Amino acid sequence: MTSAYQHLSATFQRLSRFSHVTAIAGCDMQTTMPPGGSQARGEALAEMSVLQHQILTAPQVGEWLKAAQQASLNDVERANLHEMQRAYQQASLLPDDFVEAKSIAGSVCEHAWRTQRPANDWQGFATNLKEVVRLSREEAQRRADASGCSRYDALLDLYEPGMTRARLDATFGELKSWLPDLLQQVVEKQAQQPIVTPQGPFAVPAQRQLGLSIMETLGFDFNHGRLDISAHPFCGGVPEDVRITTRYNEAEFLSAMMGVIHETGHARYEQNLPQQWRGQPVALARSTAIHESQSLFMEMQLGRSREFLQRILPTIIATFGDQPALQADNFIRLTQQVKPGLIRVDADELSYPAHVILRYEIEQALIEGEIEVEDIPALWDEKMMQSLGLDTRGNYRDGCMQDIHWTDGAFGYFPTYTLGAMYAAQLFRAVQTAIPQLSELIQHGELQPVFDWLQQNIWQHGSRFSTDQLLINATGEALNPAYFRQHLEQRYLKN
Repeated sequence: MTSAYQHLSATFQRLSRFSHVTAIAGCDMQTTMPPGGSQARGEALAEMSVLQHQILTAPQVGEWLKAAQQASLNDVERANLHEMQRAYQQASLLPDDFVEAKSIAGSVCEHAWRTQRPANDWQGFATNLKEVVRLSREEAQRRADASGCSRYDALLDLYEPGMTRARLDATFGELKSWLPDLLQQVVEKQAQQPIVTPQGPFAVPAQRQLGLSIMETLGFDFNHGRLDISAHPFCGGVPEDVRITTRYNEAEFLSAMMGVIHETGHARYEQNLPQQWRGQPVALARSTAIHESQSLFMEMQLGRSREFLQRILPTIIATFGDQPALQADNFIRLTQQVKPGLIRVDADELSYPAHVILRYEIEQALIEGEIEVEDIPALWDEKMMQSLGLDTRGNYRDGCMQDIHWTDGAFGYFPTYTLGAMYAAQLFRAVQTAIPQLSELIQHGELQPVFDWLQQNIWQHGSRFSTDQLLINATGEALNPAYFRQHLEQRYLKN
């Protein structure tokens, strides 16, 4: 007889295949789909969401979950069952018609944002965002009622299981106690070190070729992935077919190049998730912050290190030609330049946490009903002036409209960016301890030992362990933000 666990495995395998199609259709929607296809694609994706929701919340799934709890399972199967139970419980809180309505509202808001942002059309964007926020609050309330937590904690748990607003407030509060002073010290220090800016134009085909070359250096598997262009850089698709994107500006090449390195970190994680468990929830990435730790490990810890920059500089010169700005010392200063700016995705790693905390504080107030959509621009400008000294009044496109995350109701996502930066610093310190000759290996382009360490300690485990346990297994301790501070002080004050 087929066991309850086997029934569950078959059901989640089926859901995984639907998710495969949905993921690729979603990537196409943000890259190559013509504008006229937006409504039909949004409706199709909403229909798929409803179908998956119906399969996951079917009564027999609940019965199988109860029966499987009594089964004799090994450690991986038990972890898989835990993830199945979590997925079922989360999905069961939402009715089919709500899932469809939220999916459609997100598609409408995201598609309109593509033209509203360039046009600085806050009023048009706010109209769509209000519906997304209304539905997100309803979802948050349903989840909060079931778990006994706050609305925001209920959404945060979707992206970072086990994390709470209380833990974040403590972590971010400590960060805010020292980051502004460090930021000021570094800006003053760097003001004494003139930087020569590269002179363009930098043709898009050449930038793309540079990105592909660096992806190859970082071990990207082109047999199972590709590089495209989108309005907002992202990593999507599925482990067998990972789609990463960047955006190009012919006036400069660094933002596209570093964007590619960042998304390649996401892609390497996806491509190396445990193949033997594919199709099961235990084979998925542990959490959004762990995912972000892999991209920031590649971009910030490795990609902006002196050793890695020196390694790729000859390729950059071969691509664009030599010029004074591409002399080694200047190029490293350029790439490690700290300069507070309006755009989060282009921010240096010292000012980046300020962008994240700003969004975190606004979105939690929005979900809890403490503010409304109309309040966002003024609050955004106030917090941007406080944290980075920048004025965004009337500049919605470079202010509160710059990100894509809120368009589909991804509230609770933003904090995972800075959590990911902290995880990345802690993981990189563990790599340095495990591989004493790490600097020399990076200088010579011998990165396989680094990838082997990540495979052994992070990639191969998928969602088998909790985030805290995964970090303890890899580094000997749970999250310790001190490593992030040490990294920033070492790179920007002592080097």
